[in-house]
Amino acid sequence: MAAALAGANMIYGLGMVELGMTMDLGLLVADNEFVRMLRRMLDGVPVNDATMAVDVIREVGIGGEFVTQQHTFDNFKSCQSQSNLIDRNTRSAWIEAGSKDMHTRCNEYAREIIATHQPEPLADSVAEKLRDIVAQAEQEFSS
Repeated sequence: MAAALAGANMIYGLGMVELGMTMDLGLLVADNEFVRMLRRMLDGVPVNDATMAVDVIREVGIGGEFVTQQHTFDNFKSCQSQSNLIDRNTRSAWIEAGSKDMHTRCNEYAREIIATHQPEPLADSVAEKLRDIVAQAEQEFSS
C-alpha cells in the first residue's frame, strides 16, 4: 500500500462531506494536515552515515543519553512529523487553553488563510495559456 500511495499524484475527497456535495473548509485543513503527515511518513527515514550517527553512539557509549547531543538537536525536527493543528498537550493544559477541539482549530486556521493569504501571481505564459483554453471552450460550447 505504501508504494501505491507514494506514487499517487492526487488524493481525492479532501474536505468533502455529504457524498462530496458539500465542502467543509475546516475538514479540508485537517485532511491536508493528515496527508502532509502521511507523505512525511512515506518518505521514510534516510539511512546513511550522518543519520545513523555511529560516531555519536560511540562517543556517548552504553548508558549515555542522546537528548543533549548536537546531532540530536540538528536532526530531530526533520525526522518527525510536526503539526500545528493537533493538540498534543495534556487534558488539563488543553482545558486551560480553552478546550478547542481540532475541528474548531482547523476552522479558525481556514478563516485565517482566507483572510491573509496572498497567492503568487501566475506567470504570464500560464495565464495566457489558461485564457486560450477558456476561449476555446467558450467557442466550442457556445454553439
